[in-house]
Amino acid sequence: MNPLPTPDPVVGPDPDVVLAGVDARLAAHDAEQAELFPGPPTGRQPVHTLYLPADRVHAGIVSEVGAVALAAFDEHLPDPAALQRVFRAAQVSGDSGGGDLVAPADAPAIHALVRAKLEVEPVEDLRIDFEDGFTQRDVPAGRRDRDEDEHVDRILAELITRWSGGSSSPPFWGVRFGSLDPATRRRGVRTFTRVVAGLAGAPDRDALLAGFRPTLPKVTSVDQVRAMVEMCRELEAACGLPGRALRFEIQIETPQSICAPDGSALVARLVHAADGRCIGLHYGTYDYSAACGIAAEYQAMDHPAADHGKAVMQVAAAGTGVALSDGSTNRLPVGDAEAVRAGWRLHARLIDRSLRRGFYQGWDLHPAQLVSRYVATYAFYRRSVPAACARIAAYLGTGPDAGYLDEPATARALADFCVRALDCGAVTADEITTRAGVDRADLDALTRPGTDHEESR
Repeated sequence: MNPLPTPDPVVGPDPDVVLAGVDARLAAHDAEQAELFPGPPTGRQPVHTLYLPADRVHAGIVSEVGAVALAAFDEHLPDPAALQRVFRAAQVSGDSGGGDLVAPADAPAIHALVRAKLEVEPVEDLRIDFEDGFTQRDVPAGRRDRDEDEHVDRILAELITRWSGGSSSPPFWGVRFGSLDPATRRRGVRTFTRVVAGLAGAPDRDALLAGFRPTLPKVTSVDQVRAMVEMCRELEAACGLPGRALRFEIQIETPQSICAPDGSALVARLVHAADGRCIGLHYGTYDYSAACGIAAEYQAMDHPAADHGKAVMQVAAAGTGVALSDGSTNRLPVGDAEAVRAGWRLHARLIDRSLRRGFYQGWDLHPAQLVSRYVATYAFYRRSVPAACARIAAYLGTGPDAGYLDEPATARALADFCVRALDCGAVTADEITTRAGVDRADLDALTRPGTDHEESR
């Protein structure tokens, strides 16, 4: 049998030379993509933002809100069985998988964890509302200015004194001021300027600014975002703040912010016009719904118009480092016992729906909503953490086959899921280590592209 002939050696261009040419042609594109899409958000994201009218905010507001929430919790959910009964009826909607929101086996842990959360850290993010929450319609314009200035000064004095050194302060806080529309621009700029100037003079200003999240509402154009960026730069210079110390959230509560006059997705342009200062896109349920012509009775977080707007937001924010927040429900858990429980069930179902769609934050409007916020959030994470941990262990080769063939991008998502669960208090570090065989440092490494874990695959 004759041996096969030896093929002639392949003669062709040097791959390194070809690569150099491709690199040169794509250098500008690579740099642009790295600038525009730096990756997912980093650091802790609060699970909620509690909006309170400015005239209700005082030095002890966080403790006061926590006490109201805890009293409602203890009255209506005295034990795990009561919690499971109340929230079992909040069954996860059929399009999200169906089933009880709180599994009986998880009820004891959720009951203990939520109660501890309400005692220790009832508010993750507080927004002091000088816009919709401070209207003063019947007060003369001159008096409104004095009133708002006085409230700004009072709040800053009380909070700076009480929160300096971290005492009683939530991890995140901020103000929502008047929009940059002509009718509210003067008042909004005045309030924001006064707040920043007050913070700049605080003894513990760096700590206060670290969690500071001003909110720019009712955005309708790229020019408004650019004006906000320039205002932040001017205030940093005038108040002696470090460059880029001021960042902000953009509220998506107008149809114009989703669809520009030329038909483009304006929200994507808003993000990039912020020059890296935008930290979040927040959906405004009721302003957006009303502007779309939806009757008040049907304005809701799960309306098809809301789903469309939020889907566009989600695509626009992907890879930009900008976090997403859903809006609120104005159906409050107040009144008699059944009214409270019905309000909680509705709120919990909407929260679970948002979480399943990748919106890990939402707005709350009443202290009692903190109960359903944490019950629904903890139940969401605890239902899926065991499977997520098993898949992480299988991916890293430290556990048995979990029945999935996960790729690095999915492993990062699994690790991010577990990190979020830890950050909000839904699970303990020991639970993660026991199930996944990894600690927090391992999870953090997995969430970052190019880690040793990823390269070893």
